[in-house]
Amino acid sequence: MYNRTLAIALALVVIALIPMTGCSMIPEYQRPEPPVTTTWPQGNAYPAPEVDKKTETAPASGTPAANPMVSDIAWRDYFKSHHLKALIEKTLENNRNLRVALLTIEQAKAAYRIQRSDSLPTIAGGGEFSRTGIPEDISSTGRSTTSSKLSANLAVTAYELDFFGRVKSLNQAALENYLSTEEAFLNTRIALIAQTSDAYMGYLAYKKLLLLAKNTLTAQQATFAVVKQQYEVGSAAQLDLAQAGTSVESARVSIAQYTRLTAQAKNAIVLLAGSGVEQILDNSETIDTVQFMEDIPTGLPSAILLARPDIKGAEHRLKAANADIGAARAALYPAISLTGSVGLASDSLSSLFSSGAAWAWNFAPSVSIPIFNRDGLNASLDTALASEKIAVAEYENALQTAFREVADQLAARGTYKYQLAAQNALVDASQQAYELSNARYQNGIDDFLTVLDSQRSLFAAEQGAVTVKQAYLSNLVVLYKVLGGGQL
Repeated sequence: MYNRTLAIALALVVIALIPMTGCSMIPEYQRPEPPVTTTWPQGNAYPAPEVDKKTETAPASGTPAANPMVSDIAWRDYFKSHHLKALIEKTLENNRNLRVALLTIEQAKAAYRIQRSDSLPTIAGGGEFSRTGIPEDISSTGRSTTSSKLSANLAVTAYELDFFGRVKSLNQAALENYLSTEEAFLNTRIALIAQTSDAYMGYLAYKKLLLLAKNTLTAQQATFAVVKQQYEVGSAAQLDLAQAGTSVESARVSIAQYTRLTAQAKNAIVLLAGSGVEQILDNSETIDTVQFMEDIPTGLPSAILLARPDIKGAEHRLKAANADIGAARAALYPAISLTGSVGLASDSLSSLFSSGAAWAWNFAPSVSIPIFNRDGLNASLDTALASEKIAVAEYENALQTAFREVADQLAARGTYKYQLAAQNALVDASQQAYELSNARYQNGIDDFLTVLDSQRSLFAAEQGAVTVKQAYLSNLVVLYKVLGGGQL
């Protein structure tokens, strides 16, 4: 009988404490209009616009265009190099920054679960045992007595009825902050993919420059040997010999420089991907053979920018600030809390859950009305309103920064191909000039200074070709990143 009574009483308490749906004081969210133009910049520095009929009809409000975007291209499809893919895999597996970002997501998820738990009653169970002895000289019966008391109860502690949506608003803010951390993780992931790719391009470039310096040293040592032989037989001046020697030492300086830079580039990759990358880096791939997907769809700014994780994260933070306004508004209204308990008491453990036990319950609603602290609550509301305006400004600034990043990379994309073609033509012309000047020197028409200048010009042109090729490939990496790529 008592067990049945206890069950009925508990059911009544739980039913009484079912969360009541209240009104929401969160302002209606409206996404700010993107403070950027609806088209990318155009001109001589930019490639021809890649806009088809589907893209042209894309709405300016930010709905993604129907045609494929970079955010839809998996990084494994974009990067064609098997060695680079292996490095990226190791980075995504071992990088500590990515682990921190992932742990931050878990932290935000836990915070959201804690906040969401405020929407449900907190029910706690407890028990108590006491034993009291009364001596005969103070006993009302004149005899010493010993009594025992046992009790068991369930209680609900200060559960707030969310009539004005304060708890719901805080719950929404926590959810948006959690979603923001998820986007931050994706943004970190994309950044690491780009950093690893760019570091690999730097490594390949320095490796090529080191090889170029070694080949130049070999050629200049051969020239020095010829000039020295001519000097010994009297057909070359001592100045020619000294000038040939400067070319040899200059090449040695370059070898030392590029040896150092190659090692440092490898260290940068180790920092990103972890140890054990030496076997991956020890391959025959060069900066001239590494391949990417070069046909990148650019679409419209409204579709591209709003697909970027950093922009999504900024919008989630804006929504969280918007929800905080609802919580601050609700705090100005009365807070209604419920406290209740139900339990059993007996003088012995054997009868605690039997007919020998007595049961009791209490139900205590309370109302808290802000009176003398309204000025502080109004200040909190003003703070929430100001924070929301700050979040709007940060969101708009993120959009403007993203637009500038893409525009810069589009300008680079439109010019690096032409610069690389011109640089390679310069290498061919410098090679021809060097061969002609060397032949004229051998025939006694020009002095050795002309040959030396031609050698230096050729070496500089070859270095420039490697540098421009690295910049071109880095542009393809960064353009993929700023257009929102890097997904699984």
